[in-house]
Amino acid sequence: MALLEPLRKAAVRTIKPHVSNDTWRRIKSLDPRGRGANGAAEALPPLSEWDMVSLARHFGTDKWGSHRYAPHYEHHFLPFKNDTFSLLEIGIGGYAREKQGGASLRMWKAFFPNAQIIGLDIEDKSFVVEDRIKAYQGSQVNVPLLRTIVDESDNLQIIIDDGSHRSDHIRTTFEALFPLLPPGGLYAIEDTQTSYWPRFGGSEDIDDPTTSMALVKRLVDGLNYEEWRQWDYEPTYADEHVVAVHCYHNLVILEKGENNEGTNRKIPPPPDVAAS
Repeated sequence: MALLEPLRKAAVRTIKPHVSNDTWRRIKSLDPRGRGANGAAEALPPLSEWDMVSLARHFGTDKWGSHRYAPHYEHHFLPFKNDTFSLLEIGIGGYAREKQGGASLRMWKAFFPNAQIIGLDIEDKSFVVEDRIKAYQGSQVNVPLLRTIVDESDNLQIIIDDGSHRSDHIRTTFEALFPLLPPGGLYAIEDTQTSYWPRFGGSEDIDDPTTSMALVKRLVDGLNYEEWRQWDYEPTYADEHVVAVHCYHNLVILEKGENNEGTNRKIPPPPDVAAS
């Protein structure tokens, strides 16, 4: 057994940081023959059964670590867990560094065992392509390319914007892609802190109407467009199809559906509006 001590220490250094506490306890419960405390053969669960924090650590994505997105994603994405659908993530990671990036695509592939995972990046990330992972190269504001990606996707249900983080890019991408999601789909915008950073096209003025967070705030108002007393207002597509806006630190997740519950207004419109 003494000969196994260096291996145990190596496991603590290399495996423990990348798995959940529950998974680590299961690893520790195994004896050197791969058997649990009761003597029965036991194996680690497949990656598809890991929680998303463990998967984020395992694959090295910043969705857990420098950010805390993984638990929020697990909460909202869990209903799609075993569905057959496509997920598109804008931004594959690694910037222009050769053979760098793709960690989150691999995490999505592991979490969704029946899903097709699609990535889009301004750099050539073709090295990430494998079974159930597809990559496109191009700009997130290339609207014809975005439409092509959707057309070539099978049952696209989830879109994640982890691209340039520029406010104008975020807004253009949302305007192009959100209408192409089906009802029940989810649209995530990451790293919204850049909304306040001028070098990303954001603004130090929190009331600046051109930023990505200004878009989000407008979507929140749009949830209640039927209650407004602007009697001649024509609702936008987003007004009529965003049914929930979940805001977290640096992360926003939107739910798509039919936002037409009706109004609770008790005051009737002016006669000239009612007659029109």
